[in-house]
Amino acid sequence: MSASEAILPSLQGYVIRGLPIIKPGDDIASLVKSLFEFQDGDVLCLASTIVAKSEGRFRDLGSYEPTARAADIASSIGKDPSFVQAVLNESVDVLLEKPFLLVKTRFGHTGVNAGIDQSNVGDGLILLLPEDPKKSAEEIRASLEKDCAVIITDTCGRPFRFGVAGVAVGWAGIAAVRDWRGERDLLGKALEITLEAVVDEIAGFANLLMGEAGDGTPAVVFRGLRYPRFGEQSVFMPEEMDVIRPLMRR
Repeated sequence: MSASEAILPSLQGYVIRGLPIIKPGDDIASLVKSLFEFQDGDVLCLASTIVAKSEGRFRDLGSYEPTARAADIASSIGKDPSFVQAVLNESVDVLLEKPFLLVKTRFGHTGVNAGIDQSNVGDGLILLLPEDPKKSAEEIRASLEKDCAVIITDTCGRPFRFGVAGVAVGWAGIAAVRDWRGERDLLGKALEITLEAVVDEIAGFANLLMGEAGDGTPAVVFRGLRYPRFGEQSVFMPEEMDVIRPLMRR
């Protein structure tokens, strides 16, 4: 291998520019295909907001009738009671009620406010996460006409650290986790517990390229990435294995 070949990039990231403001009913796969020529092995990352918008996940905040519980939580955290009710409606479990609402969504993701967005949706409206992000990813992947992976991303805070990072809420054509158990380290010792959250790592990188606020670009493609196709299909910790959740209930 020559010196020039040794420094060639092994991973390339492409921001898909030119997407219109997404509306309910828009075909995300057709739109990205019109702007980018996909190859087998590519990984398409999409912000959950555009997938949710295409699926018509807008809701009128005034349509929610707050319960007594929602009103009580709202008064303690300074939120609109209707917004709190929307969060509760999208949740199957509430881990924290203050100083913020930390909940488990219907599809298994745990995050603040059930991932409900109030940015760039218009006055009096909210945008829910896709109802079933994994199904959404599978449908988009099937329409790409190439053997690609699709990851739907959202931003999420992390315990013990400042700032949000991108995480995967839905994926298709890629294993969620790479299992390194049984592999050997540099000294020949067998790894025993290492599980790598591949879809979250890619989502975090994608979020770095997507950006935030008004100049955000909600679609990114990675090329040259070697990723597992088969294996563990979830990054969501089963409750019977979760050592943190029971302690939060004390």
